[in-house]
Amino acid sequence: MTNIHAHYLKAMGIQVWVRRHLPPTLTEEPSPMTDTAQVSQTPQVAPVHELDWEALQNRVAACTACSLHKTRTKTVFGVGNRQADLMFIGEAPGADEDAQGEPFVGRAGLMLNAMLYAIDLKRESVYITNVVKCRPPENRNPDKHELDCCHAFLLQQIVLVKPKLIVAVGRVAAHHLLVTETAIGKLRGQGFEYGENKIPLIATYHPAYLLRRPSEKRHAWQDLQFINQRLAELKR
Repeated sequence: MTNIHAHYLKAMGIQVWVRRHLPPTLTEEPSPMTDTAQVSQTPQVAPVHELDWEALQNRVAACTACSLHKTRTKTVFGVGNRQADLMFIGEAPGADEDAQGEPFVGRAGLMLNAMLYAIDLKRESVYITNVVKCRPPENRNPDKHELDCCHAFLLQQIVLVKPKLIVAVGRVAAHHLLVTETAIGKLRGQGFEYGENKIPLIATYHPAYLLRRPSEKRHAWQDLQFINQRLAELKR
């Protein structure tokens, strides 16, 4: 519409009729806030596989993907050497881990420390984490949904550590990582490969199980010797 036409319509009173009878959206001036250049953009959340150590730990601490966040005291991220050749992956935090925010503490942690010492390793020289980062109530086993919710976090930890050898500690961790239901007693003593990079993996008993079944410690010692031997081969 030209200025002349607008002036003519205004003079004839038509502009007043238009504003009274047409929908507001057709008569009102566009709001400056609707300018696409001024509309604020929702911050993009980086996918887990792009996170560095600090960002990954913060993402885990803020996670509410499953119901475990409602009952946790602390998330249990991981501890140890972040460039370790050897990575231990357990199942889920217990009461002591939930209270301290560190995996494998309490009696099970002392047992793991002793196992490492038996093959001339220190806790600080390996990396230790769990497949699930929050404690399941009453120390029950994590369910599939809980395992799935934490899986991307675990994968990124493995990517960042770049271990030469993974040790799946206990039945839950071994079943999750190897996608199997085979009994841990049949999985131990064998060599497996994990993921696209085919990282060597060995399964062994959980320290908590060894505390309940001391007779199995001889098998755990065999596993430790196997782990030590395999790690030495991979370092060559």
